[in-house]
Amino acid sequence: GTLRILEAIRFLNLKKIRFYQASTSELFGKIQENKKIFNENSKFYPKSPYGAAKLYSYWITSIYRESYNIFACNGILFNHESPRRGETFVTRKITRFLARRYLGSKEILYLGNIYAKRDWGHAKDFVEMQWRILQAKKPEAYVIATGETHTVKEFIETACKIINIKLLWKGKSLNEIGYFINKNKKKEILVRIDKKYFRPNEVDYLKGDYRKAFKKLKFKPKYDFYSLVKEMMLEDISLIKNNK
Repeated sequence: GTLRILEAIRFLNLKKIRFYQASTSELFGKIQENKKIFNENSKFYPKSPYGAAKLYSYWITSIYRESYNIFACNGILFNHESPRRGETFVTRKITRFLARRYLGSKEILYLGNIYAKRDWGHAKDFVEMQWRILQAKKPEAYVIATGETHTVKEFIETACKIINIKLLWKGKSLNEIGYFINKNKKKEILVRIDKKYFRPNEVDYLKGDYRKAFKKLKFKPKYDFYSLVKEMMLEDISLIKNNK
């Protein structure tokens, strides 16, 4: 798809077109060379079919920019969340579940690696940056991130605090269980670990360095981690109350 659009721009000589390629932090994959943060110069090492496909799109965009003087940019966006996030993504899976639980459900949430660390930002901040990348004087690649990481477990704990659910963890590894302390001070199972939700080639740490975007495009996230989780949590409660 990326190549078809770029080839159309080249073939039709559409000099006024500005093309944005939505790249991903999944390009980086595993940590290499003891680096704890990824920037525009970090080596790519994708660990999923999605990451490999996106790597092709990244490089073909760069090639067309350099070869045919096309205004073609790459935005390497780390995880960007919002209340519109798909329900199969772990953040929305958590907030939808907790919203149902808050409203009386007795379901149990099954997750994979709750210790995976991600650099989560708000989609509103990141979409604004997509626009800014396209307004720049020259086309370049930019990492867009928050510069901080949180585990899936932290996401669950933060969401629980927002809706005043008392959470207690017991056990280790696959036997780790998150308990909800109810009004009668009794434990109810809230979260269980299920190995079927572990990725076959897990990327357990991603953190982005957005200093280039800050320096050249004045990027600074408006939303912090807590405000992001709170917005998602409250929106899902509202949606479920209205049967959406």
